[in-house]
Amino acid sequence: MAVHAHPDDESSKGAATMAKYVAEGVEVLVCTLTGGERGSILNPKMDRPEIAENIAEVRRQEMERAREILGVQQRFLGFVDSGLPEGDPLPPLPEGCFALQPLEVASEPLVRAVREFRPHVILTYDEDGGYPHPDHIMTHKVSVEAFEAAGDPDRYPDSGEPWQPLKLYYHLSFTKARFEALHEAMTEAGIGSPYGDWIARWEDRPQKWELTTRVPCADYFEVRDQALLAHATQVDPDGFWFVCPREIQQKVWPTEDYHLARSLVDTTTPEDDLFAGVRETLPATTPAPECDATS
Repeated sequence: MAVHAHPDDESSKGAATMAKYVAEGVEVLVCTLTGGERGSILNPKMDRPEIAENIAEVRRQEMERAREILGVQQRFLGFVDSGLPEGDPLPPLPEGCFALQPLEVASEPLVRAVREFRPHVILTYDEDGGYPHPDHIMTHKVSVEAFEAAGDPDRYPDSGEPWQPLKLYYHLSFTKARFEALHEAMTEAGIGSPYGDWIARWEDRPQKWELTTRVPCADYFEVRDQALLAHATQVDPDGFWFVCPREIQQKVWPTEDYHLARSLVDTTTPEDDLFAGVRETLPATTPAPECDATS
């Protein structure tokens, strides 16, 4: 199960990983907590009044196309996008938005989804949300709550039969080491790299979360890119996501990366498989064959 704040987040974080596991027979569910109703149109080619007026429906259609490309299941969990506040001081968040919900209210649909889908592995954001969008930060909170509560029959007793996931991961999609490697490879290839100034401004501090798990998934980068392009209001085909040639990415950084935040099974890091330790445990917990693991 991959838990995300908005439609398009599933395609920019962990998409190749999901496509790889789908191809191997794993059931994968994306839970999208909001509809992205307050998202801006980030692709100038799509910045038209008729799209802006119907952005919620357009983003649902984009999500459906991306879901089909990735081969995953997907559910919207029904909350309203909080938007990204800007200004000094920051304006208050809109009344009723996802980020302002009490934790138990915001978590209940995800607890219910976990108990229905019964994943062994959950992917989510770290406590900073990957970046400080209020919906991403709340997504972290509800993901941790659901991981810890879904197996407890005394918590959320009206939200389905208890089910305990076994591993919880945080995405480490945007690390300095990755962009330094891509920058160096593009420079050596004689391609202008846009990453130099960005790297130079990167705060010189230790990475907050240890990179514990690198999933080899370069063969699925094309699927990832197609899923990204399905979110046409959010992703400019001539923009940031595609500035580094895919062939260089596949050669220089052929993995998607994670931090193992919780594990109820024995595993040794570094890992190259989200199901490390889970596969060994499954025969003792379920009669399902290995390929029927769920993420």
